Amino acid sequence: MQLHFMKHRKLAYVISAVLIALSLLSLVFKGLNYGIDFAGGISLEVAPKSADYAIDHIRSDLAAFSPEIQEMKETGTISINIGLAKNSDEAQQNATIAEIKNILGDNVEYRHVQIVGPKIGNELIRGGIMAVIFSFVLMSIYIWIRYRGGYAYASFISLVLDFILMFGFFSVVGLEFNQTAIAIILMGIGYSMNDKVVNYDRIEENVKKYHKMPMSDLIDLSVNETMHRTILTATTVFLSMLALYLFAGAVLREFSIAMMFAIILGTLTSVYISNVLLIHFNIREKD
Repeated sequence: MQLHFMKHRKLAYVISAVLIALSLLSLVFKGLNYGIDFAGGISLEVAPKSADYAIDHIRSDLAAFSPEIQEMKETGTISINIGLAKNSDEAQQNATIAEIKNILGDNVEYRHVQIVGPKIGNELIRGGIMAVIFSFVLMSIYIWIRYRGGYAYASFISLVLDFILMFGFFSVVGLEFNQTAIAIILMGIGYSMNDKVVNYDRIEENVKKYHKMPMSDLIDLSVNETMHRTILTATTVFLSMLALYLFAGAVLREFSIAMMFAIILGTLTSVYISNVLLIHFNIREKD
């Protein structure tokens, strides 16, 4: 059975427009939930003095601070990251550290205590922005060199859409936006671009084989021919991220949620956006 993707292209455009508008509005009015990396905060590394005082006890005792806690089994220590209020001064920062130490008491040994100030956060933000821009430029150059013409225009539009929706997802859902989030976005975009390349290669082959087939039918045929591969790849990666979400604990939960969204987004924009957009360009002209 052949699926007719081109038949629903107008609906795909409407849904894409709504999602882009929602993403942009959320980014403008709500913004991103910056993590300690970007917003600044307190970073502690502690070693429990007793096996009875484990990571779950620390997470429960510090729940009021909404901490990020990770166990480092190699060193037997626990990493604790706690965000600070915007524009907090040195006195407030020291008071927060004193309160944390008072709560933990003599149950832990302090190996490392550091305050990540706004200056460092701003430098990390600039570095993250540069990484995104650099990857976007490199992908755009690759697309143009690899395809040119209508293929390049369609994939470039789809690439912009992927970036907007990935940033919009972090804003709408309120997931913490940190250096890991930058890595997730770039990995997700890379996955999406790889899927687009596979589809475009098959469309290019079919353009050479079926000279008189209507373009909408040719694109439908090409997408259906690669659908088996697309489903297998997306399902394999998605199930891996689902396993992380279910069994890897709270530390990797947000990572797995964002990666699952990136996989779904990359697959859908490959099928319903980058391929569908080709109908508006004369891709036969290249051959």
